[in-house]
Amino acid sequence: MLSVLIVDDQAEIRQLIRDALEGAGYHVEEACNGKEGLERYRAKSADLVLMDIVMPDQDGLEAIMALRREFPESRIIAMTGASDTIGILNFLDVAKMFGAKRTLQKPFELQVLLDAVAAEATT
Repeated sequence: MLSVLIVDDQAEIRQLIRDALEGAGYHVEEACNGKEGLERYRAKSADLVLMDIVMPDQDGLEAIMALRREFPESRIIAMTGASDTIGILNFLDVAKMFGAKRTLQKPFELQVLLDAVAAEATT
């Protein structure tokens, strides 16, 4: 069974994603920010990380860089509802440059999420 770590500062979003993934048969863990997500991953790695970008304490971009540095094999899907840009790139472009395998712009359909997770499960 594929294990997924959801890292998002919004409890409602984590619960919605958890319900969808558990309904599809995945084992799910949660963290409320990048710092906690890294701690959880270090304690027990997950097969896949769903990483929000804009969060307090440690944002998703910092967490993605740390994950890829410490665990180069980690598989990450970055997600955000933010539309801000860094220079000419948006947050999801930067997340891919930092090592996210896929990206999701919030709000997304749950089926899009499930398809992305399933695609990562087969790679």
